[in-house]
Amino acid sequence: MRNILFTENKYYHIYNRGTDKRDIFMDDEDYTRFLLSIEDFNVLNPIGSIYENSFAKEYSGHKISKQKPLVNFIAFCLNPNHYHFILQQATEKGIEKYMHRLGTGYTKYFNNKHKRSGVLFQGKFKAINIDSNEYLLRLSAYINLNYLVHKLGSSASKSSWNEYMATQKSFCNKRIILDQFKNIEEYKSFATDSLKDILERKQLDKELKAMLFE
Repeated sequence: MRNILFTENKYYHIYNRGTDKRDIFMDDEDYTRFLLSIEDFNVLNPIGSIYENSFAKEYSGHKISKQKPLVNFIAFCLNPNHYHFILQQATEKGIEKYMHRLGTGYTKYFNNKHKRSGVLFQGKFKAINIDSNEYLLRLSAYINLNYLVHKLGSSASKSSWNEYMATQKSFCNKRIILDQFKNIEEYKSFATDSLKDILERKQLDKELKAMLFE
C-alpha cells in the first residue's frame, strides 16, 4: 500500500518498472502507443478502448484530450524497462484514476501484441510528494535528461526534453518550469548542471555503501 495522500494542485513524482525488471517498451510502436495513451486516457470521462476507438471515423487522439484532464503533466521519460512522470493532480483522485487507466490499457495492448499474459508492471505505481520548488526544478532536470543517467541513446529512450527545448506545443505544462527562467538556454544550463550534481551524488552514495560492506 502507498502511504501517500494525493491532493489537488500538488506535484508528485510517479514511477514504475516492468515486472521482474523486464522491458515494457520493445520497439518504437510501443513507445508511440504509450505516448498516445498518456494523452487519451487523461480525461475526466472514460474514453473506452483506444484500439476500438481507432476504427471510429470521428476519432482523433488529440481531439479527446480537449476534455477536462485528470492530471497535468509536467515532465516524463520512458526508458526500456521503466518510466518517470512529474504529475500535478487536477481533479479529486485524478492520479489514481489516471494511472489505473494507463496501466490497464497499455498492459492489454502490450500483452495482445507480444503474445503474453499476466501483469506487466511491478506492482502498483510508486509515488513521492514533491514538497518544494527546488525539488520540482531539479527533478525536472533528472527526468528530462534521464537517458543520460542510464547512458541510453535517444532512440532507446523518450522524454519531454526535446519539447522543453522547442517552442512547439506539448501535452506537458512545461511553462510551470520554464517560466522560472529567463529563457530556454538558461533552463538548459540549469538542467545539465543539476544532472551533473545528481550523478556525482549517486556515485558518492555507491562508494559509501561499498565502504560500509568492506
